Formats: sequence, C-alpha cells, structure tokens
Amino acid sequence: MPYSLPKLSFSFDALEPHIDAKTMEIHYGKHHQTYCDNANKAVAGTPFADLPIEDVLKRLSEVPEEKRTAVRNHGGGFANHTMFWTVLGQKSMEPSGSLAEALKQSFGSIDAFREKFEAAALGQFGSGWAWLVVQSQVANSKIANTQLEVINLPNQDSPLSMGKTPLLCLDVWEHAYYLKYQNRRAEYVKAFWQVVNWDEVARRLSAA
Repeated sequence: MPYSLPKLSFSFDALEPHIDAKTMEIHYGKHHQTYCDNANKAVAGTPFADLPIEDVLKRLSEVPEEKRTAVRNHGGGFANHTMFWTVLGQKSMEPSGSLAEALKQSFGSIDAFREKFEAAALGQFGSGWAWLVVQSQVANSKIANTQLEVINLPNQDSPLSMGKTPLLCLDVWEHAYYLKYQNRRAEYVKAFWQVVNWDEVARRLSAA
C-alpha cells in the first residue's frame, strides 16, 4: 500500500511560539510530502513496496543496490518526519516513571541527558538529526539491561538501519527552523524541550 502523510495530532499553530505555524505548515505539507512521494517511487516495483517503511529501513542492506540510496534518503525522510510529529505536543512535562529512571541510569541525570542531546543536535554538521535511541542487551532470551544512547546522524539516515530503536528525535535541517530562528540553531534546540511529548517517548521505550 502506498505511503501517505499521517494526520497531525495538533494544529500548525499549536506549538507557537517555540515552533511557528508557517514553518510547521511548510515542513509538513511540502517537505514531508515530497519525502513521502519519493519514498513511494523508490520502493515501487520491489518486494518492499507493501512493507511499513520502518521495516524497509531495518532491512536496508537487502534493498537492491540501485534503489538503496533513494530508499535511505527518501524513505528515511518519510519515516523520520512521521516519528518527529509524534514526539511533539502542545504541553511539555518532565520525563517520569520508567523513562526518567532509564535516562538517569544511562546518563546520570535528566539534565545530563539534555546536555548530551543538545550537543548532538548542535554538533551535527550540516543537515541531519539528533536521536535518543535504545540498544537492548539480551541474555537468555530476556532483556538483561536497557541502555539509552544519544547519537546524531547526517541527512535522513535512520537509527533503524543500525539496529537501534529511536525514542526521541530532533530535526536539525535548516528547513525545520530557519524561518523563525535563521542561523540560531542553539535557540531552536533549547525551544524544543518546551514541546516534547514525553508520554510518547515513554510509550516508545515501553514498546522497544
């Protein structure tokens, strides 16, 4: 079944003043739509055409070589943005429960996690994303320890293609923030914490 844009759970202006309505409108309706259209073209006529994009990215090495770059770029762009909208919300709150404990276990404190995540977002040269991912260590068919990790990746590369499960992401392509913040990426990254949907991050950790 062809990919299509997911419906947003909030209006374009819901994240104001942290993410402006015009950026949201263009980001979702133009950029994400283009990735969606090109992802459909990339998988058309292949055995991957009926798979969820997340499964395709997990099996990226199996995609025919002549299609692989297009799938990585456009399929990744489609999947990354689809996730991004879900970890944004109108209300921000602090991480709590098992998510907060996992962050403290992995980074020492929630503040330390935020510092590391901001450094990843600001340290990504050019276009790309900052990610919070989980790498589960399995022993005797049971998860023995869950280790959270912060990484950055260029362009539209996905942690799924690395065997990692994404929990939180931040788009640091200029199209995500330039209308409001121009070259001030650091301000955009700081503002991001005001619109994180921590319930969704916790849900993704629980499902990982």
